[in-house]
Amino acid sequence: MTDPPPAFRLLDVSLSRGGARILTQVTAAVPAGGVTALVGPSGSGKSSLLRLLNRFDDPDSGRVFVAGTDVRDVDVLDLRRRVGLVAQRPVLLAPTIAAELRVGHPDLTSDEVGALLRRVGLDHLDPERTTAGLSGGEAQRLAFARALALQPEVLLLDEPTSALDSAAADTVLEVVSSFAASGLTVLVVSHDLARLADVAAHAIVLEGGSVVDEGPTDAVEYLGGN
Repeated sequence: MTDPPPAFRLLDVSLSRGGARILTQVTAAVPAGGVTALVGPSGSGKSSLLRLLNRFDDPDSGRVFVAGTDVRDVDVLDLRRRVGLVAQRPVLLAPTIAAELRVGHPDLTSDEVGALLRRVGLDHLDPERTTAGLSGGEAQRLAFARALALQPEVLLLDEPTSALDSAAADTVLEVVSSFAASGLTVLVVSHDLARLADVAAHAIVLEGGSVVDEGPTDAVEYLGGN
């Protein structure tokens, strides 16, 4: 039986911006299903790599594949529906929780709103509550739910715990782990591999725009850093 292709594969990918080299001949794979950690110090190219995966940017050279197909051969709107992205500090766009979940998906029913909130552990909140008073962890999980409303195959999370205290970060990572258990592929960008050790089965380490290690999380070497 043939193994399924990885969710993403990058082959010899290089990227420059403003004359500065950001990524250099990056070759790596994100397995389908489960959580993969993309780790490295600040400025190593993690967020830039993330933007290549749903074509917010294209590489200068090399190729990026999604589920075995070159991303350039996939309709960009379909790609972004299939591949959800939650930014490091997500901006909430609507006045209420329910309205936030309907951004990009206005036909969500009340039952569907409730199911999304349960999935991210926010079902204790009134869907008609204003988004203005949410804590950082609640806002982060609401952004997850907003992305999930489009039923993506992959979720890209850029430093989802960096602005949170330890307790809120643990809650967010419990939610991320539940996504993987449901079959969703999740790629989490972080500078802190130790925090992801119990969540991510696979890890990719970037330093200076190059992959320096990749494999099972408990086998890769990364000393950490900001």
